[in-house]
Amino acid sequence: MTIRAQRWKRRIRRAALGGALGAGVLAGAFAVLDRLYPLDLSRAGEASVVVADREGRMLRAFTTREGTWRLAARPAEVSPLYVTMLLAYEDRRFRSHPGVDPVAVARAAWQWAWNGRIVSGGSTLSMQVARLLEPAPRSLGTKLRQAFRAVQLELALSKDEILALYLARAPYGGNLEGVRAASLAWFGKEPLHLTAGEAALLIAIPQSPAATRPDRRPEAAKAARDKILTVLERRGVLAPSMAAEARAEPVPRLRRPLPFLAPHATAALKERAPKSLLRIESTLDARLQEAMEALARSELAGLAPEANIAFLVADHATGAVRAYVGSAAFFDAQRHGQVDMARAIRSPGSTLKPFVYGLGFDLGVVHPETIVTDGPTRFGDYRPENFQRHYMGEVSVRVALQQSLNVPAVAVLDRIGPERFTGLLRSAGMTLRFESAAERPGLPVALGGVGTSLADLVTIYAALGNRGVALPLRLDASFTPPAENRRILSAGAAWHLARILESAPPPNDSLPRAFLNRPFDIAYKTGTSYGFRDAWAIGYDGKHVIGVWVGRPDGTPSPDRYGRVTALPILFKAFDLVPETRNGTAGRAMPARPADAHIASNERLPRTLRRFESRAARLAISPDRPAPAALAISFPPANATVGLEKKGDGDPHLFLVAEGGARPLRWIVNGQPVETAPGAGQAFWRVDGEGFIRVTVIDADGRSASVQARVKIY
Repeated sequence: MTIRAQRWKRRIRRAALGGALGAGVLAGAFAVLDRLYPLDLSRAGEASVVVADREGRMLRAFTTREGTWRLAARPAEVSPLYVTMLLAYEDRRFRSHPGVDPVAVARAAWQWAWNGRIVSGGSTLSMQVARLLEPAPRSLGTKLRQAFRAVQLELALSKDEILALYLARAPYGGNLEGVRAASLAWFGKEPLHLTAGEAALLIAIPQSPAATRPDRRPEAAKAARDKILTVLERRGVLAPSMAAEARAEPVPRLRRPLPFLAPHATAALKERAPKSLLRIESTLDARLQEAMEALARSELAGLAPEANIAFLVADHATGAVRAYVGSAAFFDAQRHGQVDMARAIRSPGSTLKPFVYGLGFDLGVVHPETIVTDGPTRFGDYRPENFQRHYMGEVSVRVALQQSLNVPAVAVLDRIGPERFTGLLRSAGMTLRFESAAERPGLPVALGGVGTSLADLVTIYAALGNRGVALPLRLDASFTPPAENRRILSAGAAWHLARILESAPPPNDSLPRAFLNRPFDIAYKTGTSYGFRDAWAIGYDGKHVIGVWVGRPDGTPSPDRYGRVTALPILFKAFDLVPETRNGTAGRAMPARPADAHIASNERLPRTLRRFESRAARLAISPDRPAPAALAISFPPANATVGLEKKGDGDPHLFLVAEGGARPLRWIVNGQPVETAPGAGQAFWRVDGEGFIRVTVIDADGRSASVQARVKIY
């Protein structure tokens, strides 16, 4: 070996030794500094709480304590194109450097020395994350501290975790932070579906958020975006055609609001969730929720300025709530929009009557074909009256429930006992509130003389659809219903109620298309509280139960609004929005008859069930007692065209409804008698074709009424 080679060998050894000593000194210094100034990641997890629907779609996000929209986003939840473009532009060696990129630092130093000014920065994404976690004025000392923190981040977190922090905290102007919040605000979509132009804009804005906000400086935003596209095209990341197409994309000029669905339900979920939980999974369906909120808003147009609407849609087999509208106008102070009317305590009106009869079925007190008397009756000091202030005489329990007659329901409750009845409701999880805590349940409970909520009514009607088994309503997808079933009625009683409520006559003065299309699919009941304060309609089919409340949150009366006219048409429209109901897959309410559902005509019932005798004293008929109301046909309306849908091979049926007159009634259509139940005020006529028909009804006193109508079959 020559002398010169030996000298070079000694120099290399000295350099290596010096490098090793220098690295050791740096490592020792870093270890000391790391102990003196440990990395604080306590703020790394701070983000907006997000409530998602059952398929992961965002329903609502909540701002952080600082008032910012900061939405967590993992790399897998962001467009791969965006991630590729971000790393290619901001930090090409992100996957390999230890937090500080020596190549980028050397290049930045050389350019600064050569040009006398900063041409390009040497910051890595790790250093930018350090700056976002510990904001400080720009200076050389700040840069050194960020480099130190970046190395600490690299030692503490994985590359994807550091990238996720950047994706959640990059500034986008105003109170927007993170690519997900920015994508929703500027493009109205999740960042998983960004185009090249959108991705470039979201890379450009964080470099100067105030100067490139699209809603304030769209031209500056476009110039910054196009610069990104040019650089990435030159580096071979984007093909020229893709870059040209991205430059042609318009820059958004308006900031969109973030999703704000089910505000009452999402607020309740956030309140009950652990404070550390940033993502809450709900049972709601975002698409159905949006449709129900739109329906509620549209229906407000026909109501008083102080009125409001609430909806609940639930799966009665699981208790999972699919849509929750606590108010149709959340930000309307006049309508008290921020009050959750789905949980508000109100009078339920007649909506509890089916459960009076259901318990009567189970106790062997009555049967659907049992004859009851609807007439003036006094129960001690209590004398109920029918809603329309006239009586129908002797009718079957089926008709009494379909016509929502008050006296028969109170008479059956009198036999059952109010305390037993309210115990049944409480066993289903209902909250029942009386005027005073010491008040004992009384007979007015049957007609709404107790306070409860829409959510509780939906719970017990869901039990009817679930063969008599009550499940708690649930909004939280992680909630597991109790294994022990709470049966409130037998399957047979629930089946009888479904058959009765499915055949309830339509509204007299309005016939929604949804009713014409599905006259037998939905079992429903309406109710109106005392003083017309609350209008109710609750129904269920083979899968869902829907409850509708209409009224004034302050409790003032609305004399022209009651359940049958106000809430029922909305209920039909709501069912039309449920996919399973609309496409016919939901099926009828409890289609299969259980073994304990006894079917018999009145004549074939046991003698004790043929006629129900009230324990209350009947009022004697006196000369000053009002005469029975005049006999009249309320459906079909005179000279009306009634549309019916033909289903399968069978002919459709037409409802025939009469009011007033002395029972029983006889029906005749086109000169042919129609079979009816004993005492029925309504009947079903099997339509034999399109065209004009003449309908006649004759009461027990020989009085008659007739109408002419036209039938059209779809």
